[in-house]
Amino acid sequence: MHGLESEYTGKINFTYLDIDDPATDLFKQSLGYRVQPHIFLLDSQGNVVQQWLGLVNRDELVAAFEQALSQ
Repeated sequence: MHGLESEYTGKINFTYLDIDDPATDLFKQSLGYRVQPHIFLLDSQGNVVQQWLGLVNRDELVAAFEQALSQ
């Protein structure tokens, strides 16, 4: 994920949530965050556009990022 973060700097904001951090419990709960890794792609209004549970290959994430950026 960190490699993709450097490629999409200025286009996509990456935020990392620790499942054990109680300070983010309300946000995790609102997203339906359950396990690590659980990746969410949100639009500019904070709506979940797509999500992945478990490991995801890079190409799938890039395709989703590019589609989201083109809208």
